[in-house]
Amino acid sequence: AHFHYVMSLGAVFALFAGIYFWIGKMSGRQYPEWAGKLHFWAMFIGANLTFFPQHFLGRQGMPRRYIDYPEAFAYWNWFSSLGAFLSFASFVFFLGVLYYTLRHGKRITVNNYWNEHADTLEWTLPCPPPEHTFEQLPKREDWDHSHAH
Repeated sequence: AHFHYVMSLGAVFALFAGIYFWIGKMSGRQYPEWAGKLHFWAMFIGANLTFFPQHFLGRQGMPRRYIDYPEAFAYWNWFSSLGAFLSFASFVFFLGVLYYTLRHGKRITVNNYWNEHADTLEWTLPCPPPEHTFEQLPKREDWDHSHAH
């Protein structure tokens, strides 16, 4: 269960976060914030409900990769299965959010919709960026005096 925690709650959630962070810049359309939050919480609860009971099952001695398990393991397996279905449903919801955003999302009219949380060169460009972004190498005067860059 530890491996699955690292992979699902680490890598997969980082992929979703990256998509939510960049979808507006890539598409020029904004996703509904409430939908992103709902997706996060449904996926978070589903992933934890899937993998946390597996700690108890392992401590009780449930063997892995068997086609059928003894009845003693049914209780925690039911919770784990419920979490897997919730995770899948939240992923389907995410696909719906992505479709809605790309087709009907509110148009982004500012270059940097994250404000102070994004101050690199790509955020000086319109959303979505044009094909040829910079004809010459840009110079950022504000970076010359910043200790962060």
